[in-house]
Amino acid sequence: MRNIIQDQLTPEEKQQAENLITELENIFLNKLSALTEKQRSGYKAINEKNKLFVNKIKDYRNHSPSLSSPDIDWEEFDRDYSARGYLENLLGRIESLVYRMESTKILHDYDNYQDSLTDYAFSQYSKGAGKPGFTEKVAELSQFFSRSRSKSDPTEEQL
Repeated sequence: MRNIIQDQLTPEEKQQAENLITELENIFLNKLSALTEKQRSGYKAINEKNKLFVNKIKDYRNHSPSLSSPDIDWEEFDRDYSARGYLENLLGRIESLVYRMESTKILHDYDNYQDSLTDYAFSQYSKGAGKPGFTEKVAELSQFFSRSRSKSDPTEEQL
């Protein structure tokens, strides 16, 4: 397939997207944490079972507050619970956008790679026809192709 995707964004839309990303970065500046890998492994995200546990504790707090521990700052608990839910929702939306952006980028990469292969084939043909400049071009580009294929891996090279 040739040219399986085209850039659908106008220059104005690209600039608007850049501005919105900058605005998001500014909104969250100094408001989001960036844990190190060591810190992440120490805190760990809670799994689904533990999320259900937290939800059940919140449910008990909402419906039977007399059964809740007096040692908990319940206002802070509610703020954490609300912030976590908000961030999870926003993160899901951003992850969906990132997935679609990555998929679109893959299609653009594919188009570029296929066009590059076509240009390389043209250069090889032109070299064979004795056209000036193509011997050097083919020599320069040949470094990107292995000279022999392994019998254990007959698949095409990765993009």
